[in-house]
Amino acid sequence: MWKKTLAVLASSLVMTLSVQAGKNAEPAQSPVIPVVTPFYIGIGGVIGMVSSECACAGKAATGERKYDTTNFGGILRVGYDFNPYFGIEARFLRSQLSKNFATTTHYGLYAKPQIHISDAVNVYALIGYGHTKVDCKYKSKPLYEGNGWNFGGGVEYDFASHDGQGDTEQGWGAFVDYQNTLRDAGSSKVRSNIISAGITYDF
Repeated sequence: MWKKTLAVLASSLVMTLSVQAGKNAEPAQSPVIPVVTPFYIGIGGVIGMVSSECACAGKAATGERKYDTTNFGGILRVGYDFNPYFGIEARFLRSQLSKNFATTTHYGLYAKPQIHISDAVNVYALIGYGHTKVDCKYKSKPLYEGNGWNFGGGVEYDFASHDGQGDTEQGWGAFVDYQNTLRDAGSSKVRSNIISAGITYDF
């Protein structure tokens, strides 16, 4: 009889201690995982460097190549990284804020292979197809307008370098790059090169 009584008391004591321990225990906290998407957007300024063999500088045509390196404007970039090594990017730029004789408008879609030399820095190439229009203030028609393949490359810096690479980056960054949009195009053999710099945001 006394053994049965001790067993009941022991069971009651264990249950009481378990309940008290449960009251004092704090609920487990689930880790907060930030939502990261491979989508990014960028804006910046451009310098458009245009040259051609024509009378587009208000002079008689002599076959001498005319240059305009004061062709300033802006650029918009929208991209998607499939993984840390490859993405696609759409670009639109227009350089007309200051000019000698030429205005450049360009938009295109680019493949963007990239290599991360650190968590903060990646180097990328641009290989794509786009539409380029170069206007001349001395002509009523464009100096050149057409579609074609073009290429470039650049460097990006991720200010939040601890958060990942490529499709796992998040936050603000900066970029500098180069594009060749035209090479001896049309009868005037127009050449157009673009240098861009600005900021990006990875969502």
